[in-house]
Amino acid sequence: ALVAAIVSSLASMLNSTSTIFTLDIYKPYFSKNASEKELVRVGRITSSVALIIAIFMAPLLGKIKQAFQYIQEYTGIVSPGILAIFLLGMFYKKATNRSAIFGALFSIVFAFYLKVGQNGWLAGTPVAGLFPSFPWMDQMLIVCLGTMLVMAIYSYFETKGANDAKGIPLKKSTFYTDPIFNILSTVVILILTVIYAIFW
Repeated sequence: ALVAAIVSSLASMLNSTSTIFTLDIYKPYFSKNASEKELVRVGRITSSVALIIAIFMAPLLGKIKQAFQYIQEYTGIVSPGILAIFLLGMFYKKATNRSAIFGALFSIVFAFYLKVGQNGWLAGTPVAGLFPSFPWMDQMLIVCLGTMLVMAIYSYFETKGANDAKGIPLKKSTFYTDPIFNILSTVVILILTVIYAIFW
């Protein structure tokens, strides 16, 4: 069962990696008229490259006492940007496709910038003071808010203050949920709040 769970997780991650690169990066920017056969080939190459990188990274995890924290910390390089894109895409009618791409790139660069100060990679050098040091969970919040701000500014100037034509129309019925769902969601939020309060 454990092996099946690991293989399933690995397969889903490789599939997501190849799909995102092939359809969101390769086809729009490198080969707009790519055939289905070409996209499949690029997807397989992408999966292979990602797997090779993972193989070389895996031994490094053996030296870390808290592997879960390590995974969460470095997942936090991309997750704040994804959250920012989702929130603005849903609730900010001026948000554009280009601002989402720009925000995703900005969030990764900004996250690595904050990572330098936290890990002390440049400690003792003249430029060490240019990189602030924050706990990694605080970094995620800062990156998310910073990405949202950058996306909002980019979208505003791109649309010249007008709403984006592809914006998602929101209605009151969109947010309707069942009472049982509301109760269970509240319980989950309370449990997570207690866990964070205890282990912060």
